[in-house]
Amino acid sequence: MTAPASKPLKIDFVSDVMCPWCAVGLGGLEQALERLEGEGIAADIAFQPFELNPDIAPEGENMGEHLARKYGSTPEQSAANRAAITARAAEVGVEMNFRDDSRMWNTFDAHRLLHWAGLTAPDKQAALKHALFAAHFTQGRNVSDAGVLTEAAEAAGLDRAEAAEVLASGRYMQEVRTAQALWRARGITSVPAVVVEDKYLISGGQPTQVFVNALREIAGKA
Repeated sequence: MTAPASKPLKIDFVSDVMCPWCAVGLGGLEQALERLEGEGIAADIAFQPFELNPDIAPEGENMGEHLARKYGSTPEQSAANRAAITARAAEVGVEMNFRDDSRMWNTFDAHRLLHWAGLTAPDKQAALKHALFAAHFTQGRNVSDAGVLTEAAEAAGLDRAEAAEVLASGRYMQEVRTAQALWRARGITSVPAVVVEDKYLISGGQPTQVFVNALREIAGKA
């Protein structure tokens, strides 16, 4: 017997488009919510900004070189990590296509578009997030490029011309910076960070069952 639906859980998904574990975590979270539908557990997800590399150059940086510089990873370690992430991503329906020439990009404009979507069409914000992940991880495209960003917006069902205007005008720059500062002030230093009901934190790209267990427990308390 299906349980009566309760008020959806409030979830803030703090993440960056450059973060592969964020794509994995979102897939796991969404799979968990699908499993929990029969228990009357649902959620309203809002995507919050976090930049892993806010100072990256406009031309981007080779992913392998970036990881070696930032974390001291050897090529062998990077290859092993990419293989592990690719396998985990496939489990949640995310296609990762890492290559030797894969690059890291600045994501501030992507976060501005996500902020715009959250304000004007919140039901399409998740679709935009998925489109941005696909552009970067599946298609290997430059997600700091206005053309790529507006294509992602259109793919998510948003108005491409308005997306272009948002990017060209600089709208929501301060709002995104303020939101980033807010989450840092709340102690978020790594992503993905899944904040439920403003007080429960699920960190990292967790497996689906971890999200199922955590959300079930939180819903019981709520």
